[in-house]
Amino acid sequence: MKIAILTCEKLPDLNPEDQKIIPALARHNIEATAAIWSDKTINWTDYDYLIFRNTWDYFEKETEFKIWLDQIEKLGIKTLNPIEIIKQNIHKFYLRELEQQGITILPTVFIDKTEHLDLAQLIPSHWKKAVIKPAFSAGSYLTEVFEISEIQEISKKYKNIASEKELLLQEFMPEIQTLGETSFIFFNKKFSHAVNKKPVDGDFRVQTLFGGQYTLVQPKPELIEKAKKIVSTFPDHLLYARVDGIIINNELHLMEIECIEPDLYFNLSEKALQRFINAILELIA
Repeated sequence: MKIAILTCEKLPDLNPEDQKIIPALARHNIEATAAIWSDKTINWTDYDYLIFRNTWDYFEKETEFKIWLDQIEKLGIKTLNPIEIIKQNIHKFYLRELEQQGITILPTVFIDKTEHLDLAQLIPSHWKKAVIKPAFSAGSYLTEVFEISEIQEISKKYKNIASEKELLLQEFMPEIQTLGETSFIFFNKKFSHAVNKKPVDGDFRVQTLFGGQYTLVQPKPELIEKAKKIVSTFPDHLLYARVDGIIINNELHLMEIECIEPDLYFNLSEKALQRFINAILELIA
């Protein structure tokens, strides 16, 4: 069996943690190789499965990526996670659907493409600070945090972006700077491990690129169940899902559920990689 571990031009050999997947699968007589999703020389039908891992430029190549997904779907190549879920997950308006299913999300205003962006007309009056970002984005791409006093300036700044992209406007939760963000990682819909991520003082971005500090944590069982409820809203199989949220008063406030290319923190949980490999084996059996 041949499996392509999907990556991007910036990481042709995968990131160091995901490189470990290849020898781990080889021990099960599975030939896995890193493959750049945008490489037009690749014959994708050579592979039995494609696994999304480090496709970290997809939001910068939005049109190209969507065309490529359609191509893979038409070829009938199996992917983990499934193409249908990937297509849904790359656009953060899925949060609106989850909220309609009773999932607690961060207070969010969903903004369709518009030539007349006026955030002052959209933002709830009691918000003091907000975050704005494209619905098709990752890694703090085109993301701004602003005070309400800056709303006219931000409206002007995002006017052109709003004409081309749907946007999310979210209430800024100060707890992100003190309690941090917690990620619940699931393999084949089974809880594996959790990681708390805190930004450096004065920042809101938890990514290590911006100095975020990551710690393995053991959440309370009821919080794991709340994260599992979110994962269970997906009817299809999931090789992996990462539920990111802020825990306030023992309530999980969902920020996003990552089903396309999240860091899974193999390095922080001793047996996480093996659980990931076991999930692959279960799903391709």
